[in-house]
Amino acid sequence: METRLKIEPTSVGVDPDASKTSAVGVAIRFLIGIGLIAVMGLFLVAGFLFLRDSTLPNAIIAIVAIVWGLGGAALLFWVFNWIVEQFSDEWTARLQPFVFVGPAIFLLAWYLAIPSVRTFIISLYDRDGVTFIGLQNYVTIFTDRQMIEAFRNNLMWIVFGTSLSVIFGLLIAVLADRSNAERTSKSFIFLPMAISFVGAGVIWKFVYAIRPEGIPQIGILNAIVVALGGTPQAWFVDTNIIPWNNIYLIVIMGWLQTGFAMVIFSAALKGIPTEIIEAARVDGASELRIFFQIMIPSIQGTIITVTTTILIFALKIFDIVWVMTGGQFGTEVIATAFYRQSFVARNAGLGSAIAVVLLITVVPVMIYNLRQFGKERAF
Repeated sequence: METRLKIEPTSVGVDPDASKTSAVGVAIRFLIGIGLIAVMGLFLVAGFLFLRDSTLPNAIIAIVAIVWGLGGAALLFWVFNWIVEQFSDEWTARLQPFVFVGPAIFLLAWYLAIPSVRTFIISLYDRDGVTFIGLQNYVTIFTDRQMIEAFRNNLMWIVFGTSLSVIFGLLIAVLADRSNAERTSKSFIFLPMAISFVGAGVIWKFVYAIRPEGIPQIGILNAIVVALGGTPQAWFVDTNIIPWNNIYLIVIMGWLQTGFAMVIFSAALKGIPTEIIEAARVDGASELRIFFQIMIPSIQGTIITVTTTILIFALKIFDIVWVMTGGQFGTEVIATAFYRQSFVARNAGLGSAIAVVLLITVVPVMIYNLRQFGKERAF
C-alpha cells in the first residue's frame, strides 16, 4: 500500500507578526523620542528662565549658559537624529540631512523670514500701524527729496566706496607679495579690520576735527594744514554742488575694507601657478601686461566675490554715517533714513517701507554672491 504524505507549505523562520511588531516598536520608539523632545524643551526653557531671573554671580551664570547652550544643541541634534533613524533606510537617508539644517532653517525663518513679512505688512499702514494706506509709504519714499538724496548717496557709496576698496586692495596685494616685509606691511594694512565701524567713526571724527584759528588743532588734517601755513577747514559743510561730505566718509570705508580685499586677493594671487608668470616673463611680457592679461583673468571670480561682498556692505552702511554726521550735511543714506523714521520720528509705516526697500536692494546681490561662491566651490 502506497502512503502519500501531504506536506503543507510553511515559511521557515518567518514570523507573520514580525512586520506588525516592528511597526509597534517603531511607534513606541517614536513616542519615546517625542517625550525626549518634551524633556529637552523643558530643559531649554528652565535654562532660559534661570539666566533671565538669576541673581547668582556672573561666573556661575556664564557656566550655566555654556552648559545650557552646548548641551541643549547637542541634545537637540541627538534626539532628532535618533528619531529619524527609527524609519526605514530609505526614509532615514531622505530625512537625515534636514536634522542638521533644520535648526538653521528654523532660526532663519523665525528671525529673518517672519520678521520680513511682518515688516512688509506694517509698511502698508500709517505711522501708528492702525489705518491701512496701501503703497502710499512706498510712493513717499520715491518722491521725497530727502529719500532721493539718500538713494544718491548710497549710489556714491556703492560706486566710489567699492571701487576704492577693491582697486587699492588688489594693488596692495600685488605689491606686498613682492615686498621683503610682506607680513609686516599686510598686518598694518589689515589692522583697521579689527576696529568696529563705530570705533572707526570716532577715530576719523578726530581726524576731521576743527578748532578755532589760533588754538592748537587736535584734528590730524587741520594740524597738517596749519603746519603748512594754511587756515583750518571745516570739512563737513552744507553743499549742494559737489557732495564732498560723502567722499570724506567713503574714505573711511576704504580704510576699513582695503585690508579685507587685500587678504583675499593675496591668497588668490598665490594660487596662480608661478610657471605661467615665469613663462610670460621669458617671452618678454612686461609686468603691466602680466598683471592685466594673466593675474586679473586668473582671479576674476575672486574679484567678483570681493566686489559684491563690499557692495553689500556699502548698501547697508549706517555706523560710520551716524557716528560722523548723524545723516546731516547731505550725508543721509537709506539705513540712517530708516533709523530716523522708525526711532526718531516714530513713523512705523514709513520706516518699515524703507527697510523693505533696503532688503529688496540687498537680496539680489546676496543671491549673486552665493552663486559665485558656489562656482568657486567655497561651499
